[in-house]
Formats: sequence, structure tokens, C-alpha cells
Amino acid sequence: MNITARTALALVLIGLGSLLAGCTTKTAKDTSIPWSRPADWEGQIPGMGR
Repeated sequence: MNITARTALALVLIGLGSLLAGCTTKTAKDTSIPWSRPADWEGQIPGMGR
């Protein structure tokens, strides 16, 4: 392969890789963190629940 063909192949592979990698945007579901507040059972004495 000559240098032009290698360069073209490299550019095609880089372009293809960047297209296949892709990006996504965050949704409202992605930003909600379920562990941001303690669970109901945390901070209680075992066996002394509600």
C-alpha cells in the first residue's frame, strides 16, 4: 500500500469508529439518583422497625 492509500484507510477507520462510538444525551431518568437519600430502614436499630 502506498502512503495515500494508508492515509485514506486510516481516515475512513477513524471516521467509522467515531460514528459507531456515538453519544447520548442525559434524560430525566438518568439524572435521578436513588441513593441520594437514606432508605427507610437505615438509621434504625435492628429488630426495632416500625
